[in-house]
Amino acid sequence: MITIPLVGTVKIFVNDAFKEKEPWQIVTITTTSLLTAIWLWDLIFQDESLADRVKKKGMKLARYIPAIRAKIDKELSKINADFEEDCVRRVKNVPFIVTLPKEGFTSEQVLKLVEQCTQLGDFDWENGKVSGTVYKNDKDLSQLMGNVYSIASYTNPLHPDIFPGICKMEAEVVRIACTLFNGDEDTCGTMSTGGTESILLACKAYRDYAREVKGIKKPEMVIPVTAHSAFDKAAQFLKIRVRTVPVNSKSYTVRIDDMRRAITKNTIMLVGSTPNFPYGTMDNIEAISELGIRYNIPVHVDACLGGFLICFMSQVGYELPPFDFRLPGVTSISADSHKYGYAPKGSSIILYRDKKYRHHQYTVSTDWPGGIYGSPTVNGSRAGGIIAACWATMMYFGSSGYLEATKKIIDTTKYIEGELRKMNGIFIFGTPVSSVVALGSEDFHIFRLAEALVAKGWNLNSLQFPSGIHLCVTHVHTEPGVADQFLNDVRTELEIIMKDPKLPVEGKLAMYGMSQGIADRSVVGEITRSFLDAMYYTPKLKLASIKK
Repeated sequence: MITIPLVGTVKIFVNDAFKEKEPWQIVTITTTSLLTAIWLWDLIFQDESLADRVKKKGMKLARYIPAIRAKIDKELSKINADFEEDCVRRVKNVPFIVTLPKEGFTSEQVLKLVEQCTQLGDFDWENGKVSGTVYKNDKDLSQLMGNVYSIASYTNPLHPDIFPGICKMEAEVVRIACTLFNGDEDTCGTMSTGGTESILLACKAYRDYAREVKGIKKPEMVIPVTAHSAFDKAAQFLKIRVRTVPVNSKSYTVRIDDMRRAITKNTIMLVGSTPNFPYGTMDNIEAISELGIRYNIPVHVDACLGGFLICFMSQVGYELPPFDFRLPGVTSISADSHKYGYAPKGSSIILYRDKKYRHHQYTVSTDWPGGIYGSPTVNGSRAGGIIAACWATMMYFGSSGYLEATKKIIDTTKYIEGELRKMNGIFIFGTPVSSVVALGSEDFHIFRLAEALVAKGWNLNSLQFPSGIHLCVTHVHTEPGVADQFLNDVRTELEIIMKDPKLPVEGKLAMYGMSQGIADRSVVGEITRSFLDAMYYTPKLKLASIKK
């Protein structure tokens, strides 16, 4: 018996199939077959499963049915009205000023109105009832920042010849940060307006670097699913494809093997978080650094949330694996000075291992009739007052001040985590490394606990996929009694919830929990846009009356 190899069988089949065909037919069939195969490959092998995509497509098509579209529009209109009503409620019916006053207010009147506006809201952030948001409540520091800003409020580093002192202060802030993250004389960076801009700038730098040096025209970034949504925003702005990598089910840190498999010839950057926002866990930056070296891909470490804690933790007794420029593969780090650096809002720092990366962050226009234009960040004009206030904050704290604050915050976080782990009905996501403790439950819907704590004045961050809540511990929570009050309130509400754990979620978070089950995420997007619209809602009320 003669056996014909598989390749030979296919060859015979193809020759028989085409032996009666004309050349143009062979070319047409071959081209069509190849294009069809490519289309099927792209259809089947995507980041999202075929089943999920079919489900989403079905939901989108269903919205073209008039009855379904009308029902969705009705619900969205109701949600929009609820958001607007909530907006008015939050400002406690204080009249909106919707036209310029005929005569300008006095300084005293303006200050009174500003004070009134800043005191609106239901949550007592001054006494630690919120997660994150306000990282230190220090009246002396606030007065210092206000005084510094008033001196430098008119300055603008866009004009270094006119305001060289502001540029000097920015350079000093960057160099201090380079030292804190174990950089060398080649390490460099800039300040930015916040973590989102710092991340966007890093993405822009790597996109342009990859295009010029490696010829990559279809850039991709590989990020953990827990990476901050600012990376997705940057991808939308800069037309970069995002390849998300799942996290380990126990540690909630990125799965390194999956990250390696996600790397392609178009990968321009790898990302790790220290820590990530949802769970406060730290990705294995050492392993990501090794991937960066092996595949010659820049590695960005997002330390926006905890950067100004983790750089001090080893000095106060909390050792961490290396995460900064000590690792040869790490090429950039973002860290927010307006969080645990305690600087005023609107200040962050982006650092690079080498100027060659920072050069690609810059925007340079050489042929503009207005002159040669160069800008280091997204903004042209920048608030010199914020730079000066950030510099002043660092000088005010000094190394000893930051070490003291870091120890208090990490000690308090570890205490809260330890006590929460003793409570029945809840669990902690992974192992928090700095100041974020995330809670979940396998016995009841965790949003029930969140709603119960809201009723007691606490405002926590809600998580999804899976549902969870987290507390971001700040210096305010280190004040006497704050942590214990939080723990006591959690215990009290858990006892009530566990009496009937199967009850559904009620209140505002019921909609948040429900949204996770909506396959057509465009509906969730419309709800989110309605929420954002409500932030700018101004009801048609009369001009606020100001007593002279």
